[in-house]
Amino acid sequence: MSRTVAVVGGGYGGAAVAKALDEDADVVLIEPKDAFVHASGALRALVAPDWAHNIFFPYDRLLRRGTVVRDRAVAVDPRGVTLASGRRVDADYIVLATGSGYPYPARPETDVAAEALARLRATHDELARAGRVLIAGAGPVGLELAGEIKAVWPDKAVTVLDPAAELLPGFLPETRADLHRQLDGLGVDLRLGVAPAEPPPVGPGREKTFTVATTDGGEITADLWFRCHGVDVNGDWLDPAVAPRTAAGHVRVTPGLNVEGHDHVFALGDLADVAEAKMAGNAMRHAEVVAANIRARLAGAEPTAVHRPAPFPSALVPLGPSGGVGQIPAPSGDGPMALPAATVAEYKGRDLMVGRFVELFGRDG
Repeated sequence: MSRTVAVVGGGYGGAAVAKALDEDADVVLIEPKDAFVHASGALRALVAPDWAHNIFFPYDRLLRRGTVVRDRAVAVDPRGVTLASGRRVDADYIVLATGSGYPYPARPETDVAAEALARLRATHDELARAGRVLIAGAGPVGLELAGEIKAVWPDKAVTVLDPAAELLPGFLPETRADLHRQLDGLGVDLRLGVAPAEPPPVGPGREKTFTVATTDGGEITADLWFRCHGVDVNGDWLDPAVAPRTAAGHVRVTPGLNVEGHDHVFALGDLADVAEAKMAGNAMRHAEVVAANIRARLAGAEPTAVHRPAPFPSALVPLGPSGGVGQIPAPSGDGPMALPAATVAEYKGRDLMVGRFVELFGRDG
C-alpha cells in the first residue's frame, strides 16, 4: 500500500506535520524557502542583528526518512501536486499548509535565508539612524515591534497609529489595562482611532524624514516607518473545485481539518477556515490533529481527531525581553486568565521560543 504524504508548505504547521509523520509515511515536504523562518523572532532579529541568525533553520535535518523538495506548488488535485518546475508529486494524502503573507519585517521578502538576513541587518542600520519611528498598526505585531525598538533604543520616539478604538479586542480588561500601562512606561505614543490618511511618501523600513497627514486632521513627522497590518492568505493558486475558499481566502475545512469534500486532503494553519487567531501555536496544534487522522487512515481506522478552537482569544505579546502581556486558558477551563509581564518573558519574551525549533529542526544550538 502506498503511503505518500505531500505536505505543501514548510512553515509552522507544515514542518510540524511533516516531522510527526516521518516515521509513519513517505513524506514529501514542498517548500520554496531554503530554510524555515521562525517569524515570531523576526522583530527581535531586526533590533539585534548579531542574534538574527537564530530565526533561520535549514530543512536538512527536519526529516530522517522523508524528502524536502525546494519548489513552489502551482496546482493541486486529490491525487497529487504540480510544481512550478513542472515536476509532479503523486500522493495518497495531501496537506495544504501554505500559510499567509505579512509585511516586512515580520516576514522576510525573499526565499533565501542569506538574503533575508542581509536585509534585516541593513534595515537595522537604517532604524538605528532614525530618531522618530512610525508604526502603522497596533495589533500584536505592531505592539511587539514597538517594544523591541524601545528595549534597544529607549530614547527613540516611537508612535503607533491604529484606526481601531481599543487594543486587543476580546481580551480581558485587565490584560488591556496592563498593556496600556506598559506602553506608557516605555514612552510609546499610542494613538487609537487614527491612521495615516495616505501611505507615507517613502517605503517602509527606509530612513528618510517625512510628514504625513492623519485621519484625525493632524499630521505626524517621522524618520522611518513600518506597516504592521494586512494579511494575505497564500491560497490564490488553489483550484476552488478542489479547495473551496471563503471570501477572505481561507480553505473550508471539517472539524478534523479535512478540506471539505476530500477525505485525503487536509488544510491547516493560516490557510484553514478556523475561527481563531492565525498564530504559530494554533498551526502546530492543527498539525497534531492532521497527523493523528492520517495515521488512523494508514492503519485502516476511522479518523477521530478534531480541532476545537478556544471560545476566547489567547496570545503572548512580548514588549521586549522583559515586558509584555498574555492571556491563556485558565486551569479550571472556564475562561481565560491574564499573565503578568514576568511570565510572558519566561514563556516567550526572553528567547522567543527559539529552543523549541532547535529541537524540531535538529540544529546544534
